[in-house]
Amino acid sequence: MSQEKKTNIVAIVTMCFIFAMISFVTNMGAPFGNIWGYTYPFAKAWGNLMNFAAYLFMGIPAGKMLIKYGYKKTALIALVVGIVGLAFQYLSSLAGAGTFVFNYDGIPVALNLIIYLLGAFICGFCVCMLNTVVNPMLNLLGGGGNRGNQFIQIGGTMNSLTATLTPLLTGLLVGTVTEKTNMGEVSPLLFIGMAVFAISFFIINRVDIPEPTLGKEKPKYEHSPIAFRHCLLGVIAIFFYVGIEIGIPMELNFYITNLGFEGSAAIGGTLAASYWLMMLVGRASSSLLSGKVSTKLQLSVVSSVAIILLLIAIFMPESSTFTVSGHEVPVKTIFIAACGLCTSIMWGGIFNLSVEGLGKYTEAASGIFMTMVVGGGIMPLIQEAIAKSAGPIASYWLVIGMLAYILYYALIGCKNVNKDIPV
Repeated sequence: MSQEKKTNIVAIVTMCFIFAMISFVTNMGAPFGNIWGYTYPFAKAWGNLMNFAAYLFMGIPAGKMLIKYGYKKTALIALVVGIVGLAFQYLSSLAGAGTFVFNYDGIPVALNLIIYLLGAFICGFCVCMLNTVVNPMLNLLGGGGNRGNQFIQIGGTMNSLTATLTPLLTGLLVGTVTEKTNMGEVSPLLFIGMAVFAISFFIINRVDIPEPTLGKEKPKYEHSPIAFRHCLLGVIAIFFYVGIEIGIPMELNFYITNLGFEGSAAIGGTLAASYWLMMLVGRASSSLLSGKVSTKLQLSVVSSVAIILLLIAIFMPESSTFTVSGHEVPVKTIFIAACGLCTSIMWGGIFNLSVEGLGKYTEAASGIFMTMVVGGGIMPLIQEAIAKSAGPIASYWLVIGMLAYILYYALIGCKNVNKDIPV
């Protein structure tokens, strides 16, 4: 085996490892929201919002960091930032509980919530930089096209594995949310995250990662990546997709937890985890199929099926239930969790189709994509507002609308109509 091939294998494994850590940190937002939501009902989705709001500020700078410092150094900086963000979230369990900063809707807000939200925001900077590194690198190592998408789906499988563990472990640590529940109960999860980030820093610092732009003459950009119509429409699709990916399990978790029976948080966490488990299964399957089945076909099929599953969940009566640990849970929650099979391949599929044919504009496009990941904070917040006024199940109409756009992108919007632009 040639030295270059060995280097590529190590780089692929390293990128997949980073992919796993992205979801481990990101998926803390929804289950932690249950903890804060007991005291601050208005703030259930705030941690998630802060995590994704960071993408709005860091997306384009992260793309510029990639060009200036390279993949390896950008990843190392991100890991240090991640440790700081998790440390702040842990500190929210130790300080500020009795110090009130302001009133919101008649409820006094303590300093510990502010510290937690700051930590979530800092973690958002971390995962934004890591996402900027991972996606173009895996696509590059796969040579673009179907194989590039295949490599992204392999990394996504690892991403889904840790995404499954986060709500599951949080639910087990918390059990039932009460007025006494605080961040101290999930501190083991935060310590695990900090330890893994530290280990990742050591590993990445030791391995060689290909640097396609570092040390080379900076290319001249006559256009913006969004001058390509398929890239622009793909940016919008990513905005909606991340809102879908986060909103489906978040509202599912809230819905079951709010049923209020003993252990509802644990069952809510388990069903939310099953959504991420379905994503793992879907991504693993796609990683086997993507070398043979086109990205466009895969994206078209899964977006259509997801719409059908949610329509079934919306119209199915709540009286149809199944028993979990002696408690009745609506059957419709199974159809909602099953959407994980469909959303599993959407990130990699949209990214792959959107950067196809961009050439030297790929790194810059990656930064723009990361900015639009803010949709994972904005759209679930809108969904939660709909849930409060019309009910949690009715909020999934918003998700169906976003899925309809992704179906349009897969069928029509992904075509590159700007092949006249030199790349």
